[in-house]
Amino acid sequence: MFRFLTPKSIRPPFARYSHGVEVPAGKRLVLCSGQLGIGPDDSVPDDAGAQAELCFANIAAVLAEAGLDLADIVRINTFVTDRAHMKPYMQVRDRLFSDPAPASTLIIVSGFSRPEFKIEIEVIAAG
Repeated sequence: MFRFLTPKSIRPPFARYSHGVEVPAGKRLVLCSGQLGIGPDDSVPDDAGAQAELCFANIAAVLAEAGLDLADIVRINTFVTDRAHMKPYMQVRDRLFSDPAPASTLIIVSGFSRPEFKIEIEVIAAG
């Protein structure tokens, strides 16, 4: 279905992700807004890994509305507020996505709309 692009002529990825993903013609694209680690009851766990779990659960709910799931994700953009949150996020991401993994970018930012948020994840999926 997808063609995962990791050219041998450039440095391999730093972690488990692909440098690029080609989506074949005729596929629908779903662009998911950034999701925060917040539950339907407005609860926000303190742990970055637990926030990442909620982010991906929220993303899965959005994708389900379009008849897709996490396996249809071709690109992940993640924003964290501290380098310390990278490892817990990557542990969740690596558990949820098999090889070859989607294209992925991780950016450290100064903060989000509320100080308790440590992570935000947006995705592009195709199906």
